[in-house]
Amino acid sequence: MADSKKKRGAADRALIALSESYEVAYWSKKFKVTPAKLKAAVKKVGHSAKKVEAYFGEQRHKAADRARIAVSQPYAVRYWSNKFNVTPARLKAAVAEVGHSSKKVGAYFAKKTMKKKAAQKAVKKTAAKRKAA
Repeated sequence: MADSKKKRGAADRALIALSESYEVAYWSKKFKVTPAKLKAAVKKVGHSAKKVEAYFGEQRHKAADRARIAVSQPYAVRYWSNKFNVTPARLKAAVAEVGHSSKKVGAYFAKKTMKKKAAQKAVKKTAAKRKAA
């Protein structure tokens, strides 16, 4: 059994006993999650330590993947082009230039927007100078 302190064989190490606070603390520290997240994972995939570890690995992968722009996926292109308020072609060009990171692409478009606004200001200033002269 997972919570028997006298039996410390492979079966004991392979299972997570949520009824034992020291095990919850150990596994939470091992997987670098809160006890609440550990309990939710055990409830979802079972008491097997391997299954819980695989579940957390998958969750971390999904979280890291959200910050990447997959131009090969039409739904991702549609989502990110709406988010940045650009055409899909401009989004793909930006990804080709700066990479798949949504942060880098966002900074790229912010920089482009700032340059565009600065150019518009310059045009307005020259037009005002001509009008005044």
